[in-house]
Amino acid sequence: MAKTYQALETAEQEDGTYSSTIVEKQIEDIPDGKVLIRVEYSSLNYKDALSAKGNKGVTRNYPHTPGIDAAGSVEVSSSSLWKSGDQVLVTGFDLGMNTNGGFGQYIVVPESWIIKLPEGLTAKEAMIYGTAGFTAGLSVQALLRNGITPEKGTVAVSGSTGGVGSVAVAILAKLGFQVAAISSKEEAIPFLKSLGAAEIISRQDFEDNSGKALLKPRFSAAIDTVGGNILATLIKSLHYEGVVTTCGMVGGGELNTTVFPFILKGIQLIGIDSVEIPLEKRIPVWENLGTHWKPQQLKDLAKIISLEEIPEYIDRIYNGKMQGRAVVKLWR
Repeated sequence: MAKTYQALETAEQEDGTYSSTIVEKQIEDIPDGKVLIRVEYSSLNYKDALSAKGNKGVTRNYPHTPGIDAAGSVEVSSSSLWKSGDQVLVTGFDLGMNTNGGFGQYIVVPESWIIKLPEGLTAKEAMIYGTAGFTAGLSVQALLRNGITPEKGTVAVSGSTGGVGSVAVAILAKLGFQVAAISSKEEAIPFLKSLGAAEIISRQDFEDNSGKALLKPRFSAAIDTVGGNILATLIKSLHYEGVVTTCGMVGGGELNTTVFPFILKGIQLIGIDSVEIPLEKRIPVWENLGTHWKPQQLKDLAKIISLEEIPEYIDRIYNGKMQGRAVVKLWR
């Protein structure tokens, strides 16, 4: 086993800005209950961009290695639950936030953060999903558990070219749903159609500013990744007993709506947390992602990048220019 490894490290500069460079780091002793994982692949999420830009709400102390996702093999374990050679993945918890993350060739994490790599998925495929795909899976699961079926009508997905949205479109299409993909990017129409979207709706045309409490029903359900007024418009646009999930706030953290969709139409608004959700609830979702939810075009969702390319893609995702997923290959 190597004594040193490469990692992308973000540091604060004298002028208060933050920059990321590739550094050599030392492998330290493994505390009891901790596991050293050789990371084969990671993936880029919006939270990683926030960490790399110095957002203290995500990462308190720098220098720091972002990367909230990691998949690879156990190298050294001081835990009875895991042994050398086990194929595993880690998403969420504190990885990449205040614990050095998957943009390093090795990570050290508690045994309780790790799950076995599901059958049907390689490490690379698991990271094409990553936290974004896992969040999409949780969102789809919430719709299914609340009685949403293809027969009930079209399901809308906002932020459909992003990580969560693109995977959600692909999974829903695989399961036979008619999917309406909401996007502000006209150039992404071919990409969204390739994922299985039956309808592409311009965000500008969709977003409602009328102040009305209810709109003409259009969707049986929705997966919202944006928040703000897009989420408010979706809530007003659902059929009776419609369901909408929410997992993001790039469009704003405030929600200006009324009680009328909920008390007159029985609408359900379901929050999706992919960070602290217990392992026993994670495993079934990952198993589905590796089997009957797995889109045929999964590999087409992602571009494989190197450690050196991460800063460029951090800027893309931070500025809303990302399409699909970026998967980081840690070893040449």
